[in-house]
Amino acid sequence: MKKYFFLFTLLISNQYLFSQSENIPEKSTQKGFAKIDFLSIEMPLTNIPNEQNMGYTGIHYNLMLNDFFYTGVGIYGSVSGDRGGFFTLGVNAGIKKNISEKLYLDTGFHFGGGGGAGAPDGGGAFILPHLNLGYNFERFSLNTGWSYVNFFDGGTIKGHQLNFSLEIPLDFEYANYKYLEKEISITDLKNSTWNQKPKRNSLMVHFNNLKVLSEDKATTGEILEGKTIKLAGFEFTSYINKNWFTFLKLDGAYDGIRAGYMDVFLGGGYHVSMNKNSTNILAKFGIGAGGGGGVDTKGGFLLYPDLSIEQQIFKDIYVSVNKGFLLTPNKHFYTSTFGLGIKYYLERNGVKTENSSFNKGKFKGLDVIIKQDMYFNAKRMENPTEDMHQISVQVNLDLNKNFFVSVQTSFANFGNAGAYAEGLVGLGLKTNSFFNNSTTFFTQFLGGAAGGGNISTGQGLLLKPSLGLDYQLSNTLSLRTSGGYVKAKGGELSSPFINLGIKYNISLLKLK
Repeated sequence: MKKYFFLFTLLISNQYLFSQSENIPEKSTQKGFAKIDFLSIEMPLTNIPNEQNMGYTGIHYNLMLNDFFYTGVGIYGSVSGDRGGFFTLGVNAGIKKNISEKLYLDTGFHFGGGGGAGAPDGGGAFILPHLNLGYNFERFSLNTGWSYVNFFDGGTIKGHQLNFSLEIPLDFEYANYKYLEKEISITDLKNSTWNQKPKRNSLMVHFNNLKVLSEDKATTGEILEGKTIKLAGFEFTSYINKNWFTFLKLDGAYDGIRAGYMDVFLGGGYHVSMNKNSTNILAKFGIGAGGGGGVDTKGGFLLYPDLSIEQQIFKDIYVSVNKGFLLTPNKHFYTSTFGLGIKYYLERNGVKTENSSFNKGKFKGLDVIIKQDMYFNAKRMENPTEDMHQISVQVNLDLNKNFFVSVQTSFANFGNAGAYAEGLVGLGLKTNSFFNNSTTFFTQFLGGAAGGGNISTGQGLLLKPSLGLDYQLSNTLSLRTSGGYVKAKGGELSSPFINLGIKYNISLLKLK
């Protein structure tokens, strides 16, 4: 009898454990790598006598789709020469093959759009193929080789050059998007593959004011000293450990000067918490590129020291106030900064934590969308009106099954507006899935900064509502299309638009 009782108990226990594991989403790992590259582009003879080469540097993130093929996105900016404010955005694709244990070949291309700083960029569309030889070290790799750049839509920037790259493996873990908003107790998650240390990230939407302290005039001859350039943008932070972190920050001007100024920073910092983690002090230092809108940053290389104080208002949401400086190394362009932001913290993909306030895990949806926009009859300040096209990257974080927040950046690539760019944030609403769970309808309202490319956006404030749908292709990919209206407040840009793109969607385990 005892024997049968033991077997019965064992059977019930196994069935219970099996049902528990079945209810916990499977953890998958996506291999990828971050890349920073640099090339020196010979500029054609235009309005600057004896123009220097443009130092062109990029920040990329690529997914390894199998053992050798990768694809991703990247943003470039000028950091030396005479074209500060020259920026581009694009998509990457390539093949990496080992030729020995340490050596590898990397061949691929980058296609995108952008321009600025009065450069002969045409409509902004360009290609950047490369063929590199690389060497794998323990925690990173270096590669160098041939590349070719061609702004082929009416631009005259083209040529061959060497490129140099640093790559760092950067994998991430995720679950199927269908588990969106699923809640599981930490007790159950500790008996699964999610029983690991969580990774910490934050996303901040902010407004930043630059009080110009330098005496040098704008490229238009306008006096900037004493003026305040108002910026809107977003910042993504990834924590290395409890205190040290890295960040990526993008901003664009919406008031104070002629539209067109933007900056991009990559940096690191140190985080100190107090008052039972309800108050944070963060010291940051970033390096990056910036310019446009008449701001003369010479080659575009900028420094950004900053000190922020944050106060908790909800469990994961903080108000941030920052004070610092933004300047070129020689202080040709020199500003004092003051800003205000809303920051959202995310402890993700692990439950092994000393913080006893967490008792559940919830799977939150994340979308990355790459799309091509078309603005009908985009009004210009001087040139004849014509359609404008732009390449765009948007990231959505689901607040629940139906509401999401968005950040988006876009750069013109056809339509004689190569210097035009946007940086937008907003909210959206989506339906539950229809037609055998294949189709979802959505609406979103975005707003932010835009300018450049002779497009009439006034001082840069832009509003952009839209309606659209997603059609699911696989567990992680969907086709996306939408249409809407774009309106520049203070400018003549007032156009309907349509777009078509592809969406990559996953879910992340968030502690709560």
